[in-house]
Amino acid sequence: MSQFGPGERVEEALSDEGLPTPDVVIEPDADRLARAVSSALVARLAAAQAVHGTASVVLTGGGIGTAVLQRVADLAAEPEHAVVDWQQVDVWWGDERFVPADSSDRNELGARQAFLGRVGLDPERIHPMPSSDAGFDEPEEAAAWYAEQLAAAAEGGRVVPRIDVLMLGMGPEGHVASIFPDSPAVSDERPVVAVRDCPKPPPTRISLGFSAITSAEEVWLLVSGEGKAEAVARALSGAARSDLPAAGARGRRATRWLLDQAAASALPRG
Repeated sequence: MSQFGPGERVEEALSDEGLPTPDVVIEPDADRLARAVSSALVARLAAAQAVHGTASVVLTGGGIGTAVLQRVADLAAEPEHAVVDWQQVDVWWGDERFVPADSSDRNELGARQAFLGRVGLDPERIHPMPSSDAGFDEPEEAAAWYAEQLAAAAEGGRVVPRIDVLMLGMGPEGHVASIFPDSPAVSDERPVVAVRDCPKPPPTRISLGFSAITSAEEVWLLVSGEGKAEAVARALSGAARSDLPAAGARGRRATRWLLDQAAASALPRG
């Protein structure tokens, strides 16, 4: 990976807000970004297993998120890269569309096709968010159930288990998971929230809330494309979470913005 500082003006703005400067990693294009992120993810999960015996990851959908999962599955199939015990990896989701299980809108479906169906994961360690035909009448009920699953996997009285890497995509208006600017989810402190009237279809979703997102050890934001460049620059300049939710997505130990050159094109240079 090629790593660049986000620029002196960005660092100054973050310092003024009392925020640590996140890592900013820039690759030439989306394909090389997916390759670099997949290698970094395998290495990070292997490192977590070396310390804890297990590892955990939160998946994201979208084009770049799916491309990363495809690359990870490719690496898992290569003996020289078999450094992760996939039977000891917990898989969670950052958000999901509250639609039937067989809908192509489901992030879970894309993840199963690109990754879960190709890697030897323990089915008991795969934790999809409920679909609309899973026995829950309302998304609020499904969100509460998923919060219970997170709490059941946690230790020491925590409401969220240890999450080694939480991956997020970002929309051009700065949304992450299914938390959109100026939406009730921005200020909802529950670990999992129902989202209604979403400005991007499908309108009804389930999402991790900020209390869960910011409890992760590392948050990785995967962003590709020039259409998201302005939002990237605003987020790295300390924009308010309510105006640009991606600005509030920070890990306990590290926050990494993983960009292609187009998504990084509006970043100021020192």
